[in-house]
Amino acid sequence: MAGSAGTPGTPSVLRAMNDRAALDLLLAHGPLSRTRIGKLTGLSKPTASQLLARLEAAGLVLATGTIEGRPGPNAQLYVVNPGAGYAAGLDVTSERILAAVADVTGRTVGEYELPTPGRRPAQSVVRQVTDALDGAVKAAGLARDDVRRIVIGTPGAFDPNTGRLRYASHLPGWHSAGILDELAAALPMPVEYENDVNLVAIAEQRLGAARGHEDFVLLWNEEGLGAALVLGGRLHRGWTGGAGEVGFLPVPGAPLVRQVTKANSGGYQELAGSQALPKLARELDIRPVPSGPHAEVAAALVQRAAAHDDGPHRQLLQTYATGLATGLASLVSVLDPELVVLSGTSLTAGGEPLRALVQAELEELAASRPRLVLGDVHEHPVLRGALESALAATRDEVFDTSR
Repeated sequence: MAGSAGTPGTPSVLRAMNDRAALDLLLAHGPLSRTRIGKLTGLSKPTASQLLARLEAAGLVLATGTIEGRPGPNAQLYVVNPGAGYAAGLDVTSERILAAVADVTGRTVGEYELPTPGRRPAQSVVRQVTDALDGAVKAAGLARDDVRRIVIGTPGAFDPNTGRLRYASHLPGWHSAGILDELAAALPMPVEYENDVNLVAIAEQRLGAARGHEDFVLLWNEEGLGAALVLGGRLHRGWTGGAGEVGFLPVPGAPLVRQVTKANSGGYQELAGSQALPKLARELDIRPVPSGPHAEVAAALVQRAAAHDDGPHRQLLQTYATGLATGLASLVSVLDPELVVLSGTSLTAGGEPLRALVQAELEELAASRPRLVLGDVHEHPVLRGALESALAATRDEVFDTSR
């Protein structure tokens, strides 16, 4: 938009602040009238009218319908223009890349899943990322250039000091020293990378169980055991991006694992990771033990166990809860969070019975006693977090009317 950025307190900056406040209200509440926007922002009716006219001319809001059935003229309603900007997110695992595109309101408009089995070189990774993105873009009826920003979620983390992926040796093809440069060259929009569990925390903070909380830990258990740490409302990533790689944590009750990055495991992973559940079930003579990926098997066992009040199934749930609380005790003793969110199918499958057992165990093992809750974002939480992260930056760019 035309004009200079201005300085704090100048009319252009104040207008931009009011514009952004109105746009955020429209995102949060849906269709609003001029009068309602004025009341929520504290602006006079003439100022609110000028604001909406300005945003409509800029293509940021649309007039949509009216409020009927009230005395006097029908009030015009306004919404954020969904086509004002688009963002994309990718959820990368060793088996597939799941891609999605969302409009600026947060609505997903296109999704695509690309299977990626087997080992692959860096060049193949670049091709698969672009193919996955293009599949989602096509499903949305858009072109690649319509996407303003993309966030890619992977296991592990890219070391900001070296640009190489760490803590994810099971993700083939992503460990090339030049992979980030190659992806940046292949994609026309800004690209950001984030740990998958961190993205789940973003999704829960913005849409789920952690809304309104500034200090919380999210414990994730699917194929791997990991955590995200949100302190003062911000993700804590650590010096190499490895904050929250709690699967490597030495814990009582599990053998000490040395050379953890070579083993791609550690004591906490061995004690309470999803792969520990089938072994525990066999030890307790629980039959049958289903076959399949660790996370699916663990979720099935935990769900079955949560439906029993006694016997070996209850013993499995109690032992699992003790293992989970053992690692959590170290985290909460250091961080003293307000809240712990349990997420990932190997945790959420246990529902309230598992949550209550972990809460009770944690209260005996740690002096700090945060409240434990189950995650609310169940459908592709990594992808949802990637979209939320990409949308936040896209909105900052699209909604900046001070330029």
